[in-house]
Amino acid sequence: MIQELTQWLAVHPGWLTSVIFATALLESLAIAGILVPGVAILFAAAAMAGQVGTPLVEILGWGAAGAILGDLLSFWLGRQLQGRLHQVWPFRRHPVMIRRAENLFAHHGGKSVVIGRFVGPVRPFIPMVAGAFNMPARRFVMVNVASALAWAPFYLLPGYAVGAALSGPEPIPPAIYALGAGGAVVILIAWFLFVRLQLGLRSRSRFYQWLEHAMSSYNATHRFWRALYSERPAEGGEFPLASLSLTLGATGGFALWALFSQSTSLLLPLDHYFQHMTGLLRSPVTDPALILLTLFGDPPVLATGCVLMAAALLLRGYYSAALHLLGALALTSVSVTLLKNGLAVDRPTLVNEPPSSFAFPSGHATGITVFAGITAAFVAREWRPSRRWKVYLTLSMPMVLVATSRVALGVHWFTDVVGGLLLGLAICGLVRASYSRYDRLPLSVDVLTGLAALVWGAFVAGYLWWQWPAARLAYTVTG
Repeated sequence: MIQELTQWLAVHPGWLTSVIFATALLESLAIAGILVPGVAILFAAAAMAGQVGTPLVEILGWGAAGAILGDLLSFWLGRQLQGRLHQVWPFRRHPVMIRRAENLFAHHGGKSVVIGRFVGPVRPFIPMVAGAFNMPARRFVMVNVASALAWAPFYLLPGYAVGAALSGPEPIPPAIYALGAGGAVVILIAWFLFVRLQLGLRSRSRFYQWLEHAMSSYNATHRFWRALYSERPAEGGEFPLASLSLTLGATGGFALWALFSQSTSLLLPLDHYFQHMTGLLRSPVTDPALILLTLFGDPPVLATGCVLMAAALLLRGYYSAALHLLGALALTSVSVTLLKNGLAVDRPTLVNEPPSSFAFPSGHATGITVFAGITAAFVAREWRPSRRWKVYLTLSMPMVLVATSRVALGVHWFTDVVGGLLLGLAICGLVRASYSRYDRLPLSVDVLTGLAALVWGAFVAGYLWWQWPAARLAYTVTG
């Protein structure tokens, strides 16, 4: 069926957006979503759109619109069937799916709409269950729209990229697709392990308690443990096991990544592939967003934010936190400068005025990772351990977006931004582990913190306005 549909779309490409809209809608409808092979159809249609040159914004827009409408219809249906989901045909034929959706909603509430958007056969039942459980309509609409806007690129960009690559003058060798797929799998595994690491190394975990007992058996290891142990009078102490693990893992990862990317040609196909993809992402619609993201990661913006935050902490008496924040800023500047000049990797030459510094590692990627990572570490420390992943997940988004903008604008290789992210994570873990021994009082928000945030926001707005004309000219594609 999919093959026949693809052949028909090749003859009638004007129906591509309609097919994507209809498929996204059906995949979001209760019952219909488990019958329609939505993922396969969306990939095939997006690949065809990439081949025929359909604007990417149209593909993403129609896909998101279909997903939003499908979930709204399922939500409305759930409202009509309150208390009768297990009795009405055809839903009574799928009791297991409904129970899974109900359990997911009971445990996560409105977040289950976001989780369900990306999860398997239970996905089309979540909006219906949300309606049956009387989730506020306004909240559902907000979550529905936000999750659909994130869902559309996740499901449609891979197919569109493959189709655009196949339509090029020289099709990309199959080995590069294998490398790309392998890289995506590695990234997913690394992210999963990182989340599990944070959960598995917290102070209440079995491994943490076992290690604490083992370290206390020897004087040397016990002194090391106590030296970094955070003792807050109002709550139990905590050893920065996750921070140290992050430091060691990211440092080792950076060393291996630098070795493979700069001393071998193993990762060269990835750089070439993403350089080719840069042209697909550039358009009058996407360029302003990419330039805004990359300006947000400029050194003056991040340095000013660090200095203002440190000043607010100093004035409130949090001297150790302020000094560690300034130390992170200095360590980032020195390490990036030394590595760039030592490795001397040339940048891509795809824009009018590429930065004059060397490429590896990406300073923007390192800087935003340290800035967002240290902020996340300070904020998450005041949350319960079981909820800290939410802070880390939220503040990891600027890291990914700024790093992506550098590759998409053609001023960095893919390996540069990965190296920058790893270096930034290593610095974050090191600074947070060092601060742990001085962590005695909870960090709170007050008027000085808000004033520092307002001043930084005004600075960022002024900086963007001042730099915008020059940035638009500098990042214009050559040729």
